[in-house]
Amino acid sequence: MSSKLIEREAPPQGAIIVHPEREGRASARGPDARLEEAVGLAQALDLQVRDALVAPLRRMTPATLFGKGKVAEIADLRHAHEADVIVVDDALTPVQQRNLEKAWDAKVIDRTGLILEIFARRARTREGRLQVELARLSYERSRLVRTWTHLERQRGGFGFMGGPGETQIEADRRLLADRIGKLKRELAEVRRTRNLQRGARQRHPFPAVALVGYTNAGKSTLFNRLTEAEVLAEDMLFATLDPTLRMLKLPDGRPAILSDTVGFISELPHELVEAFRATLEEVREADVILHVRDIASEETDAQAADVRQVLERLGIDLEDRKLIEVWNKADLVDPEHRSELAGDARRAGAVLVSAASGEGCEALLETVAALVDEAAPVEVHTPAGEGAAIAWLYRHGRVLERESEPDGGVHLTVKLTAQAQGQFEQLFPHAEVRG
Repeated sequence: MSSKLIEREAPPQGAIIVHPEREGRASARGPDARLEEAVGLAQALDLQVRDALVAPLRRMTPATLFGKGKVAEIADLRHAHEADVIVVDDALTPVQQRNLEKAWDAKVIDRTGLILEIFARRARTREGRLQVELARLSYERSRLVRTWTHLERQRGGFGFMGGPGETQIEADRRLLADRIGKLKRELAEVRRTRNLQRGARQRHPFPAVALVGYTNAGKSTLFNRLTEAEVLAEDMLFATLDPTLRMLKLPDGRPAILSDTVGFISELPHELVEAFRATLEEVREADVILHVRDIASEETDAQAADVRQVLERLGIDLEDRKLIEVWNKADLVDPEHRSELAGDARRAGAVLVSAASGEGCEALLETVAALVDEAAPVEVHTPAGEGAAIAWLYRHGRVLERESEPDGGVHLTVKLTAQAQGQFEQLFPHAEVRG
Protein backbone atom coordinates (compact mmCIF):
# COMPACT_ATOMS: atom_id res chain seq x y z
CA MET A 1 0.00 0.00 0.00
CA SER A 2 1.47 3.31 -1.02
CA SER A 3 2.56 5.74 1.69
CA LYS A 4 1.58 8.76 -0.36
CA LEU A 5 -0.92 11.13 1.15
CA ILE A 6 -4.35 11.54 -0.42
CA GLU A 7 -4.11 12.87 -3.95
CA ARG A 8 -5.66 16.29 -4.47
CA GLU A 9 -7.73 15.14 -7.45
CA ALA A 10 -9.22 12.13 -5.65
CA PRO A 11 -13.01 12.13 -5.15
CA PRO A 12 -14.36 12.29 -1.56
CA GLN A 13 -13.44 9.14 0.32
CA GLY A 14 -15.14 7.47 3.25
CA ALA A 15 -13.11 7.61 6.45
CA ILE A 16 -13.07 6.27 9.99
CA ILE A 17 -11.42 8.48 12.61
CA VAL A 18 -9.66 6.86 15.57
CA HIS A 19 -8.31 8.84 18.50
CA PRO A 20 -5.94 6.72 20.63
CA GLU A 21 -6.40 7.87 24.24
CA ARG A 22 -3.09 7.06 25.89
CA GLU A 23 -3.33 6.21 29.56
CA GLY A 24 -1.72 8.87 31.73
CA ARG A 25 -1.62 11.47 28.93
CA ALA A 26 -1.40 14.95 30.51
CA SER A 27 -3.89 17.07 28.61
CA ALA A 28 -6.16 20.01 29.35
CA ARG A 29 -8.83 18.67 26.99
CA GLY A 30 -10.72 15.41 27.10
CA PRO A 31 -10.69 12.57 24.56
CA ASP A 32 -14.11 13.50 23.12
CA ALA A 33 -12.90 17.05 22.36
CA ARG A 34 -9.76 15.66 20.75
CA LEU A 35 -11.81 13.26 18.64
CA GLU A 36 -14.08 16.11 17.55
CA GLU A 37 -11.04 18.11 16.46
CA ALA A 38 -9.70 15.12 14.50
CA VAL A 39 -13.08 14.82 12.75
CA GLY A 40 -12.83 18.51 11.85
CA LEU A 41 -9.38 17.97 10.38
CA ALA A 42 -10.64 15.09 8.27
CA GLN A 43 -13.60 17.14 7.04
CA ALA A 44 -11.21 19.96 6.14
CA LEU A 45 -9.64 17.41 3.79
CA ASP A 46 -13.07 16.64 2.27
CA LEU A 47 -13.18 13.15 3.76
CA GLN A 48 -16.65 11.70 4.42
CA VAL A 49 -16.50 10.67 8.07
CA ARG A 50 -18.50 7.46 8.43
CA ASP A 51 -17.53 6.64 12.00
CA ALA A 52 -15.36 8.09 14.76
CA LEU A 53 -14.23 6.50 18.00
CA VAL A 54 -11.95 6.92 20.98
CA ALA A 55 -9.65 3.92 21.45
CA PRO A 56 -8.32 3.63 25.04
CA LEU A 57 -4.62 2.72 24.95
CA ARG A 58 -3.24 1.27 28.17
CA ARG A 59 0.09 0.46 26.59
CA MET A 60 1.53 0.94 23.13
CA THR A 61 2.11 -2.07 20.88
CA PRO A 62 5.34 -1.35 18.93
CA ALA A 63 4.19 -3.06 15.72
CA THR A 64 0.68 -1.62 15.41
CA LEU A 65 0.24 0.93 18.27
CA PHE A 66 -3.08 -0.80 19.17
CA GLY A 67 -3.52 -4.27 20.60
CA LYS A 68 -4.72 -7.18 18.45
CA GLY A 69 -8.32 -6.90 19.65
CA LYS A 70 -8.63 -3.22 18.79
CA VAL A 71 -6.95 -3.74 15.41
CA ALA A 72 -9.50 -6.47 14.60
CA GLU A 73 -12.40 -4.31 15.85
CA ILE A 74 -11.39 -1.40 13.62
CA ALA A 75 -10.94 -3.79 10.67
CA ASP A 76 -14.55 -4.92 11.14
CA LEU A 77 -15.69 -1.28 11.26
CA ARG A 78 -13.74 -0.55 8.09
CA HIS A 79 -15.49 -3.34 6.23
CA ALA A 80 -18.93 -2.50 7.66
CA HIS A 81 -18.65 1.14 6.55
CA GLU A 82 -16.69 0.36 3.36
CA ALA A 83 -14.24 3.08 4.37
CA ASP A 84 -11.28 3.88 2.14
CA VAL A 85 -9.19 5.70 4.76
CA ILE A 86 -8.45 5.25 8.45
CA VAL A 87 -7.22 8.39 10.21
CA VAL A 88 -5.26 7.74 13.40
CA ASP A 89 -5.17 10.89 15.51
CA ASP A 90 -1.63 10.29 16.76
CA ALA A 91 1.89 9.98 15.41
CA LEU A 92 2.59 6.62 13.79
CA THR A 93 5.98 5.16 13.05
CA PRO A 94 6.54 4.01 9.46
CA VAL A 95 6.37 0.37 10.60
CA GLN A 96 3.09 0.93 12.47
CA GLN A 97 1.57 2.66 9.46
CA ARG A 98 2.61 -0.15 7.11
CA ASN A 99 1.33 -2.88 9.44
CA LEU A 100 -2.00 -1.15 10.01
CA GLU A 101 -2.52 -0.69 6.27
CA LYS A 102 -2.00 -4.42 5.79
CA ALA A 103 -4.29 -5.31 8.68
CA TRP A 104 -7.08 -2.95 7.66
CA ASP A 105 -6.59 -3.16 3.87
CA ALA A 106 -7.05 0.62 3.69
CA LYS A 107 -5.05 3.78 3.42
CA VAL A 108 -3.83 4.91 6.88
CA ILE A 109 -2.96 8.52 7.66
CA ASP A 110 -1.63 9.71 11.00
CA ARG A 111 -2.18 13.16 12.54
CA THR A 112 1.01 14.62 11.08
CA GLY A 113 0.23 13.40 7.57
CA LEU A 114 -3.32 14.73 7.82
CA ILE A 115 -2.22 18.23 8.83
CA LEU A 116 0.52 18.28 6.20
CA GLU A 117 -2.00 17.43 3.48
CA ILE A 118 -4.37 20.17 4.63
CA PHE A 119 -1.52 22.67 4.57
CA ALA A 120 -0.48 21.50 1.10
CA ARG A 121 -3.99 22.18 -0.21
CA ARG A 122 -4.32 25.59 1.44
CA ALA A 123 -0.93 27.19 0.71
CA ARG A 124 -1.29 29.95 -1.88
CA THR A 125 1.91 31.98 -1.84
CA ARG A 126 5.20 30.75 -3.25
CA GLU A 127 6.78 30.76 0.20
CA GLY A 128 3.87 28.87 1.72
CA ARG A 129 4.05 26.16 -0.93
CA LEU A 130 7.80 25.80 -0.55
CA GLN A 131 7.47 25.54 3.24
CA VAL A 132 4.77 22.89 3.02
CA GLU A 133 6.69 20.83 0.48
CA LEU A 134 9.81 20.98 2.61
CA ALA A 135 7.85 19.79 5.65
CA ARG A 136 6.16 17.04 3.64
CA LEU A 137 9.43 15.73 2.19
CA SER A 138 11.04 15.70 5.63
CA TYR A 139 8.08 13.63 6.84
CA GLU A 140 8.12 11.29 3.82
CA ARG A 141 11.88 10.71 4.02
CA SER A 142 11.40 8.65 7.20
CA ARG A 143 8.78 6.55 5.41
CA LEU A 144 10.72 5.54 2.32
CA VAL A 145 11.03 1.99 3.55
CA ARG A 146 7.27 1.64 3.00
CA THR A 147 7.29 2.98 -0.53
CA TRP A 148 9.23 0.10 -2.06
CA THR A 149 7.74 -2.96 -0.37
CA HIS A 150 6.52 -4.14 -3.80
CA LEU A 151 10.17 -4.69 -4.74
CA GLU A 152 11.00 -6.96 -1.81
CA ARG A 153 10.40 -10.07 -3.86
CA GLN A 154 13.11 -8.88 -6.31
CA ARG A 155 15.84 -8.90 -3.66
CA GLY A 156 19.04 -10.62 -4.74
CA GLY A 157 22.01 -9.09 -6.45
CA PHE A 158 25.68 -9.92 -6.39
CA GLY A 159 26.21 -10.43 -2.67
CA PHE A 160 28.09 -7.20 -1.99
CA MET A 161 25.07 -4.95 -2.24
CA GLY A 162 21.33 -5.04 -1.71
CA GLY A 163 18.98 -6.04 -4.46
CA PRO A 164 17.05 -3.66 -6.72
CA GLY A 165 14.55 -2.82 -3.99
CA GLU A 166 17.16 -1.55 -1.58
CA THR A 167 19.03 0.20 -4.37
CA GLN A 168 15.82 2.01 -5.30
CA ILE A 169 15.35 3.14 -1.68
CA GLU A 170 18.86 4.57 -1.56
CA ALA A 171 18.43 6.26 -4.92
CA ASP A 172 15.14 7.75 -3.77
CA ARG A 173 16.73 9.00 -0.57
CA ARG A 174 19.36 10.78 -2.63
CA LEU A 175 16.65 12.34 -4.82
CA LEU A 176 14.80 13.48 -1.73
CA ALA A 177 17.95 14.93 -0.19
CA ASP A 178 18.67 16.82 -3.42
CA ARG A 179 15.11 18.13 -3.57
CA ILE A 180 15.19 19.18 0.10
CA GLY A 181 18.47 21.02 -0.49
CA LYS A 182 17.01 22.82 -3.51
CA LEU A 183 13.88 23.79 -1.54
CA LYS A 184 15.98 25.20 1.28
CA ARG A 185 17.94 27.34 -1.17
CA GLU A 186 14.76 28.60 -2.81
CA LEU A 187 13.24 29.36 0.58
CA ALA A 188 16.35 31.26 1.64
CA GLU A 189 16.00 33.49 -1.42
CA VAL A 190 12.26 34.04 -0.86
CA ARG A 191 12.90 34.91 2.78
CA ARG A 192 15.72 37.28 1.83
CA THR A 193 13.28 39.13 -0.42
CA ARG A 194 10.63 39.16 2.30
CA ASN A 195 13.10 40.47 4.87
CA LEU A 196 13.94 43.31 2.48
CA GLN A 197 10.23 44.05 2.21
CA ARG A 198 9.90 43.97 6.00
CA GLY A 199 12.86 46.34 6.27
CA ALA A 200 11.11 48.73 3.88
CA ARG A 201 7.98 48.58 6.04
CA GLN A 202 10.01 49.24 9.16
CA ARG A 203 11.30 52.46 7.63
CA HIS A 204 7.70 53.65 7.82
CA PRO A 205 6.78 54.60 11.38
CA PHE A 206 3.63 52.47 11.42
CA PRO A 207 3.09 50.16 14.38
CA ALA A 208 2.73 46.47 13.51
CA VAL A 209 -0.09 44.37 14.98
CA ALA A 210 -0.25 40.58 14.57
CA LEU A 211 -3.20 38.23 15.02
CA VAL A 212 -2.48 34.82 16.52
CA GLY A 213 -4.82 32.15 17.81
CA TYR A 214 -6.03 28.61 17.64
CA THR A 215 -7.26 27.51 14.25
CA ASN A 216 -10.89 28.48 13.62
CA ALA A 217 -10.88 31.07 16.46
CA GLY A 218 -12.14 33.72 14.02
CA LYS A 219 -8.89 35.54 13.21
CA SER A 220 -9.70 36.07 9.53
CA THR A 221 -13.21 37.30 10.29
CA LEU A 222 -11.76 39.79 12.76
CA PHE A 223 -9.06 40.75 10.24
CA ASN A 224 -11.74 41.50 7.66
CA ARG A 225 -13.82 43.45 10.16
CA LEU A 226 -10.92 45.65 11.28
CA THR A 227 -9.40 46.28 7.84
CA GLU A 228 -12.46 45.99 5.58
CA ALA A 229 -10.53 43.38 3.60
CA GLU A 230 -11.90 40.23 1.98
CA VAL A 231 -9.63 37.49 3.25
CA LEU A 232 -11.08 33.95 3.10
CA ALA A 233 -12.96 33.44 6.37
CA GLU A 234 -14.75 30.12 6.76
CA ASP A 235 -15.88 27.95 9.65
CA MET A 236 -13.11 25.50 8.86
CA LEU A 237 -9.81 24.41 10.38
CA PHE A 238 -6.83 26.11 8.74
CA ALA A 239 -8.94 28.29 6.43
CA THR A 240 -6.02 30.76 6.48
CA LEU A 241 -2.50 29.50 5.89
CA ASP A 242 -0.41 32.22 4.28
CA PRO A 243 0.20 35.47 6.18
CA THR A 244 -1.80 38.45 4.96
CA LEU A 245 -0.99 42.11 5.69
CA ARG A 246 -3.31 45.11 5.42
CA MET A 247 -3.39 48.70 6.61
CA LEU A 248 -5.45 49.32 9.73
CA LYS A 249 -6.77 52.70 10.88
CA LEU A 250 -6.63 53.38 14.60
CA PRO A 251 -9.34 55.57 16.22
CA ASP A 252 -7.25 58.75 16.02
CA GLY A 253 -6.67 58.22 12.30
CA ARG A 254 -3.15 56.83 12.55
CA PRO A 255 -2.38 53.82 10.36
CA ALA A 256 -1.02 50.51 11.57
CA ILE A 257 -0.10 47.27 9.77
CA LEU A 258 -2.23 44.25 10.72
CA SER A 259 -1.10 40.72 9.85
CA ASP A 260 -3.24 37.57 9.86
CA THR A 261 -1.23 34.39 10.46
CA VAL A 262 -1.74 30.64 10.29
CA GLY A 263 -3.85 29.17 13.07
CA PHE A 264 -2.22 26.99 15.69
CA ILE A 265 -3.33 23.56 16.82
CA SER A 266 -2.44 21.18 19.63
CA GLU A 267 0.55 18.96 18.98
CA LEU A 268 1.46 20.86 15.83
CA PRO A 269 3.92 18.61 13.93
CA HIS A 270 7.49 19.71 14.52
CA GLU A 271 8.10 19.67 10.76
CA LEU A 272 5.55 22.45 10.39
CA VAL A 273 6.75 24.45 13.39
CA GLU A 274 10.19 24.57 11.79
CA ALA A 275 8.86 25.22 8.28
CA PHE A 276 6.68 28.12 9.39
CA ARG A 277 9.17 29.70 11.75
CA ALA A 278 10.04 32.39 9.19
CA THR A 279 6.40 33.06 8.28
CA LEU A 280 5.60 33.67 11.93
CA GLU A 281 8.37 36.24 12.16
CA GLU A 282 5.53 38.70 11.53
CA VAL A 283 4.51 37.85 15.10
CA ARG A 284 8.05 38.21 16.40
CA GLU A 285 8.39 41.67 14.85
CA ALA A 286 4.96 42.94 15.93
CA ASP A 287 4.56 45.85 18.34
CA VAL A 288 1.30 44.36 19.63
CA ILE A 289 0.05 40.76 19.49
CA LEU A 290 -3.69 40.09 19.47
CA HIS A 291 -4.36 36.60 20.81
CA VAL A 292 -7.78 35.74 19.39
CA ARG A 293 -9.72 33.15 21.40
CA ASP A 294 -12.98 31.38 20.63
CA ILE A 295 -14.56 32.25 23.96
CA ALA A 296 -17.73 30.28 23.10
CA SER A 297 -15.77 27.03 22.92
CA GLU A 298 -15.62 24.75 25.95
CA GLU A 299 -11.97 24.18 25.02
CA THR A 300 -10.98 27.86 25.01
CA ASP A 301 -8.58 27.60 27.96
CA ALA A 302 -6.87 24.50 26.55
CA GLN A 303 -6.62 26.12 23.12
CA ALA A 304 -5.08 29.26 24.64
CA ALA A 305 -2.50 27.11 26.41
CA ASP A 306 -1.65 25.39 23.09
CA VAL A 307 -1.14 28.77 21.38
CA ARG A 308 1.19 29.94 24.13
CA GLN A 309 3.13 26.67 23.88
CA VAL A 310 3.64 27.03 20.12
CA LEU A 311 4.74 30.66 20.51
CA GLU A 312 7.26 29.57 23.13
CA ARG A 313 8.56 26.86 20.75
CA LEU A 314 9.08 29.67 18.23
CA GLY A 315 11.14 31.59 20.79
CA ILE A 316 8.54 34.33 21.37
CA ASP A 317 8.55 35.34 25.04
CA LEU A 318 5.03 36.56 25.80
CA GLU A 319 6.12 38.03 29.13
CA ASP A 320 8.10 40.70 27.29
CA ARG A 321 5.46 41.45 24.66
CA LYS A 322 2.48 43.75 24.44
CA LEU A 323 -0.33 41.23 24.18
CA ILE A 324 -4.10 41.68 24.17
CA GLU A 325 -6.40 38.71 24.62
CA VAL A 326 -9.36 39.09 22.27
CA TRP A 327 -12.32 37.02 23.43
CA ASN A 328 -14.10 36.46 20.14
CA LYS A 329 -17.48 34.93 19.19
CA ALA A 330 -19.33 36.73 22.01
CA ASP A 331 -22.45 36.48 19.83
CA LEU A 332 -22.44 32.69 20.33
CA VAL A 333 -22.43 32.92 24.13
CA ASP A 334 -25.71 32.33 25.95
CA PRO A 335 -27.25 35.80 26.62
CA GLU A 336 -27.72 34.86 30.28
CA HIS A 337 -23.96 34.61 30.71
CA ARG A 338 -22.89 37.58 28.59
CA SER A 339 -22.71 40.11 31.44
CA GLU A 340 -20.77 37.66 33.58
CA LEU A 341 -18.38 37.01 30.70
CA ALA A 342 -17.92 40.75 30.12
CA GLY A 343 -16.94 41.13 33.77
CA ASP A 344 -14.48 38.25 33.49
CA ALA A 345 -12.95 39.91 30.42
CA ARG A 346 -12.47 43.23 32.23
CA ARG A 347 -10.82 41.51 35.20
CA ALA A 348 -8.52 39.57 32.85
CA GLY A 349 -7.60 42.68 30.85
CA ALA A 350 -9.16 41.10 27.76
CA VAL A 351 -11.48 42.64 25.17
CA LEU A 352 -14.78 40.88 24.46
CA VAL A 353 -15.77 41.09 20.78
CA SER A 354 -17.86 39.55 18.07
CA ALA A 355 -15.98 39.74 14.80
CA ALA A 356 -19.14 38.58 13.03
CA SER A 357 -21.31 41.48 14.28
CA GLY A 358 -18.61 44.07 15.00
CA GLU A 359 -19.49 44.29 18.68
CA GLY A 360 -16.50 45.40 20.77
CA CYS A 361 -14.24 46.12 17.78
CA GLU A 362 -14.05 49.87 18.45
CA ALA A 363 -13.01 49.17 22.04
CA LEU A 364 -10.38 46.76 20.72
CA LEU A 365 -8.93 49.41 18.39
CA GLU A 366 -8.80 51.91 21.26
CA THR A 367 -6.93 49.36 23.37
CA VAL A 368 -4.46 48.74 20.53
CA ALA A 369 -3.96 52.49 20.07
CA ALA A 370 -3.23 52.91 23.78
CA LEU A 371 -0.60 50.15 23.70
CA VAL A 372 1.26 51.58 20.70
CA ASP A 373 0.95 55.08 22.17
CA GLU A 374 3.15 54.74 25.23
CA ALA A 375 5.87 57.13 24.03
CA ALA A 376 6.23 60.32 26.05
CA PRO A 377 4.92 63.41 24.21
CA VAL A 378 7.42 65.73 22.53
CA GLU A 379 7.15 69.41 21.71
CA VAL A 380 7.50 70.32 18.03
CA HIS A 381 7.85 73.81 16.61
CA THR A 382 7.41 74.19 12.86
CA PRO A 383 8.24 77.50 11.19
CA ALA A 384 5.82 79.18 8.79
CA GLY A 385 5.32 77.36 5.51
CA GLU A 386 5.97 73.89 6.92
CA GLY A 387 2.48 72.53 6.25
CA ALA A 388 3.92 69.25 4.98
CA ALA A 389 5.62 68.68 8.34
CA ILE A 390 2.38 69.28 10.23
CA ALA A 391 0.46 66.93 7.94
CA TRP A 392 3.17 64.28 8.41
CA LEU A 393 2.80 64.51 12.20
CA TYR A 394 -0.96 64.03 11.96
CA ARG A 395 -0.50 60.99 9.74
CA HIS A 396 2.25 59.28 11.72
CA GLY A 397 1.80 60.47 15.29
CA ARG A 398 -0.87 61.50 17.73
CA VAL A 399 -1.23 65.26 18.04
CA LEU A 400 -2.37 66.18 21.56
CA GLU A 401 -2.24 69.97 21.31
CA ARG A 402 -1.78 72.53 18.55
CA GLU A 403 -1.17 76.26 18.91
CA SER A 404 -0.69 78.70 16.04
CA GLU A 405 1.86 81.48 16.55
CA PRO A 406 1.67 85.08 15.29
CA ASP A 407 4.59 84.62 12.88
CA GLY A 408 2.83 81.70 11.12
CA GLY A 409 4.71 79.02 12.98
CA VAL A 410 2.91 76.21 14.75
CA HIS A 411 3.64 74.63 18.12
CA LEU A 412 2.45 71.06 18.61
CA THR A 413 2.51 68.53 21.43
CA VAL A 414 2.62 65.11 19.78
CA LYS A 415 3.28 61.48 20.62
CA LEU A 416 5.70 59.73 18.27
CA THR A 417 7.48 56.43 18.38
CA ALA A 418 11.27 56.73 18.58
CA GLN A 419 11.48 55.50 14.99
CA ALA A 420 8.93 58.07 13.80
CA GLN A 421 10.67 60.88 15.65
CA GLY A 422 14.00 60.02 14.04
CA GLN A 423 12.43 59.93 10.59
CA PHE A 424 10.63 63.24 11.17
CA GLU A 425 13.86 64.95 12.17
CA GLN A 426 15.55 63.68 9.00
CA LEU A 427 12.71 64.74 6.71
CA PHE A 428 12.09 68.15 8.27
CA PRO A 429 15.37 69.52 9.63
CA HIS A 430 13.91 73.05 9.96
CA ALA A 431 11.43 71.87 12.60
CA GLU A 432 12.54 71.99 16.24
CA VAL A 433 11.84 68.93 18.39
CA ARG A 434 12.22 68.95 22.17
CA GLY A 435 11.78 65.74 24.13
